[in-house]
Amino acid sequence: MEEKDIITEEQTQPSLPEANGRDKLPRWSKVLYIIAGVAALVLVIAIISPAFADFYNRYIGSVVRGALAHATGWIPFSLAEGLILLVPVFAVVVVVYANKRYADTWRQVFCFIGMAASVASIFFSLFVFGFGTGYHGTGLDEKLGVDKREVSAEELRHTAEILVEIINANAEELTFNSEGQAIMPYSYNEMSARLVKAYDSLCDTYAFVPRLSSRVKPVMLSKPWTYTHISGVYTYFTGEANINTNFPDYTLPFTAAHEMAHQRGMAREDEANFVAFLVCMQSDDAYIRYSGALNLYEYVANALYMADREAYVELYTTLAPRARLEMSAYSEFFSEYVDSVASDVVGTVNDTFLKLQGTEGTASYGFVVDIAVAYFRDK
Repeated sequence: MEEKDIITEEQTQPSLPEANGRDKLPRWSKVLYIIAGVAALVLVIAIISPAFADFYNRYIGSVVRGALAHATGWIPFSLAEGLILLVPVFAVVVVVYANKRYADTWRQVFCFIGMAASVASIFFSLFVFGFGTGYHGTGLDEKLGVDKREVSAEELRHTAEILVEIINANAEELTFNSEGQAIMPYSYNEMSARLVKAYDSLCDTYAFVPRLSSRVKPVMLSKPWTYTHISGVYTYFTGEANINTNFPDYTLPFTAAHEMAHQRGMAREDEANFVAFLVCMQSDDAYIRYSGALNLYEYVANALYMADREAYVELYTTLAPRARLEMSAYSEFFSEYVDSVASDVVGTVNDTFLKLQGTEGTASYGFVVDIAVAYFRDK
């Protein structure tokens, strides 16, 4: 009788819910955390040692960037843009899946959060291994062997004069539309091919620029993207150089060369700007040279205007009428996008991101003037 009672009691004990491994962090998740830890160590060493940052960025980071560029290069559209547009869908799927599979106990909830964080750590790891160390190496001025220091109004004028000569010489070879805008005479793929050829030529001069066969990808939602004031972006997690094709044609080769500079490890914005100019000057195409010179001129001219307005006005009158009309057409184009909430939000995010990398934030774009003046000081 007692034995029967014991059996009955055991049979009526409530059974615990089966965890099926959902209350433990899976092995793949732990591996991702280990990789992120190694990435953090690499980043710390790069911050401490510019020499290590240069070595890693040039010889190891370039392999990661090149692998990503080749892996996504065959896709005819921007994979990064597609992934970003699908973020809301991913978020809904993840929430539904988590609620169905990992909501029985708090232990499972925290386990799922841990897995999600480990997946997110992939972005950090890719950033460090492929791109992030570039922010902490020696400056482009040292690599070019020029003396970057405080510039004078006279030096600004000297640099602007050189750029005006380049602009005027190449503007004569271009075709302009009725609105005064230069027309790009080829497709985006052809533009990419011409820039890659120019990069190969630059690599022959400067060994710190790695060779890479890549291309830029037009963004499908370029017009709405213009409200953010961003003309291009390098997405380190896909290795793609993306450009906003809604901007006037004359900006496109320079912007493309800038994003391709990021692909090749030039992380700082001012340095990517000047490398873009150098690449454009290496091209045998007048349109690309015109784009590089006019875009750099705008940076230098703005600085000259602040330093010596009279010199600025005098020099501006020597600029080819077509180039002056080009700049006026750009101002008219951009007037639609000047004030927008999107630009304020994106500008703040971009400024914060750049400052976290040890730069001066979005102001660093304009520091290309210092490099340009140093480069042309003895020319």
